[in-house]
Parts: sequence; structure tokens; C-alpha cells
Amino acid sequence: MSAVRFLLDSVSMSIKVLGERKLRSALTISGIVVGPLIMVMMGSIVSGYSNYVLSELQSLGQNVVVVFPSGTYDLSEQDLDFVRSFEYVEAAEPFYTLQGVARRCGSDISVYVYAIRSSIIFRAMGNLKVKEGDVPPEGDLVSAIIGYKVAISDDTRCLEVGDVLSLYIAEVEGGRVKNIKSVSFVVSAVLEEYGGAFLLSPDQMVIVNTEAGRTILGAKKWSGIFVVLRSSEFVRDFLREMRRSYGGNVELVSFAAIADAVSSVTTAVSFINYVTSLSAFAVAVAGVSATMITSVIERTREIGVMKAVGFTNRQVVFMILSESLVMCLLGASIGITLGIVGAFALSSTGLTIRAGTASLVLTARPDITFERLASTAGLTIAVGLVGGSFPAYLAARIPPAVALRYE
Repeated sequence: MSAVRFLLDSVSMSIKVLGERKLRSALTISGIVVGPLIMVMMGSIVSGYSNYVLSELQSLGQNVVVVFPSGTYDLSEQDLDFVRSFEYVEAAEPFYTLQGVARRCGSDISVYVYAIRSSIIFRAMGNLKVKEGDVPPEGDLVSAIIGYKVAISDDTRCLEVGDVLSLYIAEVEGGRVKNIKSVSFVVSAVLEEYGGAFLLSPDQMVIVNTEAGRTILGAKKWSGIFVVLRSSEFVRDFLREMRRSYGGNVELVSFAAIADAVSSVTTAVSFINYVTSLSAFAVAVAGVSATMITSVIERTREIGVMKAVGFTNRQVVFMILSESLVMCLLGASIGITLGIVGAFALSSTGLTIRAGTASLVLTARPDITFERLASTAGLTIAVGLVGGSFPAYLAARIPPAVALRYE
């Protein structure tokens, strides 16, 4: 009998045996399905969101650091000069940031107002582009650059270049709203739609002149200093020097550092998911082994007849292993398919991040790769080999004479 012929006969016999024991086979395959299902579904979702967040952070500029005052400390011109004194600092500008409401098309929209030199924002966010209009000159106090959703509401154009934008800014004192201030700016430029962004909301952003933040918006203290370094390789040095000089008086936000932290967290989550999947595979090994041992005991007489007519121990081992491998291949196919479907179903709802009353919905495509599917299938096949090895060894050790007398 040729090897190919024997292989085909073994697979055919395995399918027939599984069909004769439908309930037991279905329960065993169900246990096998869990491992590849978890590995594909959770692994692809975690990897997909990780890649999305990292790409968003990288688009914001890996060489950007934002310095915020901490506690009762107020940033001043002296602090700005100190930041600019580093030879690897390419640009540093103070800014004011306020949250307000813009009225357009008869409805209101929450906006984030940044009073800062506009050139540094465009330098830090490489994907930020002007859709129409022109960036106002630095000395223009009454012009504003507005985000896509500020100008357009549900495909309805609300504001054009040259229109007046009405803003309502809350004046907060002692943690309480003291007054609602109404201010107006002339729309100088409208930004292209940016889409979902991590940490920032460019589509709901209003950019005005730094001096306008103090004189028109009434901001009294700098919200922070926006720093652009020559290269991302200087981020660690800058953070170390600032912490050494200021201690707890300032808080430093670096997109590169956040990216490293996100990468570390997602690596840990991926490892936990991998260990959980391995636990499911370990349970599957026990299930396959128990099923195959029961099968060997039930087929002792059949195995004895095979050995009596010339089947070698190696052929008996292969026959038993082929049965466990068929179950695992079926389990892998079902588990991987359900994992892919589940990954797309879960990711379609998005991930909502809430901070106070504000919320941000992140939607990322599952990272389903050939390598992930191949490794999952490989582990499932290993379950069949490990789970079927001991029963196959027991079957090969059965003497033909004893097997033929077995009842």
C-alpha cells in the first residue's frame, strides 16, 4: 500500500469514525474551537487598536512636547526663554486653550479654542491641511482658522471664509463659571476633514492669534508651552532636563512617550491574550486525549484485527493521530472563521473613551494577518499531535492476540 493511499484511507476512516460518534466528536471539536477563536478575535482587535493609536500619535509629531504648569505654578516669559535655550529646540510657543460653544446653522457645537501661533500647529500635525481660505498673518487678532465640523454640519455648509464666527466662552474662577463671554472672529480659513484623532479634535478646533487669547478671549495665564524639537531622538534628553530643573512644577506630555507607553500596554495585553489562548489550547489537549483514549478502548478489537492482517505499529499510530488531527483541523477552521467574524463585529461598535462630559469614539480595523492565522492553525494542529500521541502509543502497544480476545 502506497503512503498516499494509506494517508487518504486514514483520513477517510477518521471522518467515518467521527461520524459514528457525532455527539462526542462535536463536544471535543467545540472545546478545540475556543483556542483559535480567542487568539484570532482578541489578538486581531488588540493589534488593530494598537496600530491605530500608534499611527495617530505618530501623525501628531514624535518630536513634539507640551509643557503644562502644575499646581499653583504659572509659566512665564522666563520659562519660555529657558525652553528656547536648548540647542535642539526648533520652536517653542506659549498658548492658551479654552473650551467654548460655537453657534452656526441655528445649532451649537462644542469647540476647542487654541490661541497659539498657527505655524507651530501645522508643523506638529503634518496631516492638518487648509481646505479653503488662507492662514491669517501672525499679527491678525480678529481672524480664526476653524475645523471642518465647525464649518459644516451634517453636510450642510454653515460658515464660509469671510463669515463671522460667534463663540461663547465660559469665564471660570475658583472652579465656578463666573460669566459667559461672547466673542466674534472672522473666518480666515477652513481645515480639511481630519477624521478621528487621538487626544485632539482638529475637526472641532478653532485657532486664533496668541495675543487674541489674552485680549479678546480674556485668558490670563498660559495654558502651556508647545515645543517642537529638531528630532524625536532629543525627546528623552529634553524631558530629563525639564524634570531635573522644574521637578513637580510642570507636567510634560510627549507624543513619543505616549506611543511608547501605549506600545508597552498593548504588548502586555497581547501577552495576556496569548496566555489565555494557550490555556484554552491546554484544555483542548486534555479533551482530545480523553476522547482518543476512549476511542482506542472501544476499538481495541478493531485494532487487533488490523495488526493481525499486517498493520505495523507505525501505521496504527498514524491512523489514531489522523483522527485527532481531523478533529483539530475542523476545530481550527470553525474557530478561525468565528474569530474573524467576531473581530469585525466587536470592532464595528468602536471604542468609546470618556473624559468628563467629552467622549471620543475610536474605530479601528482588526489586524488579521496571514502570520496570525498560520500560527493559530499551527497551534491547533499541535493540539491534535500532543493530544493524540499517548492514545496512539497505547493503541500501538496492544498485542494482536490480546486485542482479538478483548470483549
